[in-house]
Amino acid sequence: MKRCGWLALACMALAWLAPAIARAHVERFAVLIGNNRGQDHELPLRYAESDASRMYEVLRDLGGFEPVNMVLLKNEDAETARKTLIAINDRIRSSVALPNTQAVLLVYYSGHADEDSLHLGKTRLPVHELAQLSRGSSANFRLVVLDACRSGALTRLKGGKVAAPFALPEEQIPSDGLAFLTASAASEDAQESDELRASFFTHALVSGLLGAADRDADGAVVLDEAYRYAYETTLRATSRTLAGTQHPSFRYDMRGQGELVLTRPEAHAGQRATLEFPAGMSFLVMRGHDEGAVLAEISERAQARRLSVRPGSYFVRGRGPRVLFEGELSAGAGEIVAIDTGDLERIEYARLVRKGIYGPGLAHGVELGARVRSALPNADAACYGAFAGYALDFEDIGGRVRLSGCTSGFDNGYVEATSHAYDVELRVHHAWDLAWLSLDLGLGGGASLFVQSFSSEGRAPDRTSFAPFLSLGAAASCELGSGFYGTLDVTAESHFLAVQQAGGGDSYTRASVAVRSSAGLGKRF
Repeated sequence: MKRCGWLALACMALAWLAPAIARAHVERFAVLIGNNRGQDHELPLRYAESDASRMYEVLRDLGGFEPVNMVLLKNEDAETARKTLIAINDRIRSSVALPNTQAVLLVYYSGHADEDSLHLGKTRLPVHELAQLSRGSSANFRLVVLDACRSGALTRLKGGKVAAPFALPEEQIPSDGLAFLTASAASEDAQESDELRASFFTHALVSGLLGAADRDADGAVVLDEAYRYAYETTLRATSRTLAGTQHPSFRYDMRGQGELVLTRPEAHAGQRATLEFPAGMSFLVMRGHDEGAVLAEISERAQARRLSVRPGSYFVRGRGPRVLFEGELSAGAGEIVAIDTGDLERIEYARLVRKGIYGPGLAHGVELGARVRSALPNADAACYGAFAGYALDFEDIGGRVRLSGCTSGFDNGYVEATSHAYDVELRVHHAWDLAWLSLDLGLGGGASLFVQSFSSEGRAPDRTSFAPFLSLGAAASCELGSGFYGTLDVTAESHFLAVQQAGGGDSYTRASVAVRSSAGLGKRF
């Protein structure tokens, strides 16, 4: 009985100690390489080096990678990259020789490449050599991430098949594993975005590592989740580009059990801030203001709706089907900030198109309103009337066509005349969007049909005349919500009228200037 008691206590102690035994100390090492320059015939990239910096930051802040174990190479040559990888492998070999210690090696590259080599400026690092340096590392798990053209050659050997993640304790990593994650297939170009100020793939991957990829909401982003999010987001974003759809690829070989955790946003929630986004919309997050560096993006289809960010000020922009929401916010350490579109500025569809930010490249709508034009030589009073129009807005320019009518006349004591004017005008303009107001300046032209009727002691038949005109106008419009807007414009018109000479002589053409003002209401579709 006593022996059984001691045996039970021993079993309980072993059960309590087992997780600690299973969880080895994990050292994480990373080499991150970015190079905007390629071979002489290749155009310089804009964001490869900043992409490497973004990866460095998210791994350092959320991935458990100590800065002492990380190397960031920007604008370096192939020999420097080769020596760095060899030196890191030496450090890893020494690290795993310590008791109960495992190691992870992550190698990231962003820059020019072909199916055979990475182009670091004028130098080349063969892809097979990079693979060998990674395979030969003593790290328990090696992950190679390539954001480069035709980088899929690394995964082409066996195809990119993703295995389901293993549900095991957080601190356990695969006992031996190698993974290649590439931005494009073997025959595709990797693409950059001026809007995102990053490559599509790295932007999606970083966003996922900040929390957008955490599908099971367990507070950690594992390799499988990160790849799936980067794949789906890159696929959707590049399907709208001129170069065509870009297909990230993935190949890995795991032995033993475990899933590699890349970042742990939840574990750092106390020191960082959390942004929580509403479902059904995609959001872009910039540092500080609307011209700040792009930090991350939440896809409208992302199941996870939280991003882990450093405490500070941010600018968010949400994309709806017909409206844009944007504004600045502050987030403190340990704070969860729920984004409410009601607190953001609402920008209607056509302004969104003109800014060239999101949505289709064309918006259109109808306009109705009142107008008044100063007197022309065929009248001594202003011409009052109404207009109906159709407006188009492209990214850089806009245009509108208007049909209008007004009535004026004159009375000289002998003859009383009523003049009806029917105008058609086409105007092209350029617009500037301010915080709540849009201004535009445009040049146009058209024609007026004048129908005059006379009352006098004698007989005076009706007269019809036709006059072309040129116009130069400025307009302001204010968004009213739900696609409606108010508009006000002032236009100078130069009409070329046929004027009858006194005494019934021949007519001649006279240029006459008038000023027209109008106010109306529009609805965009």
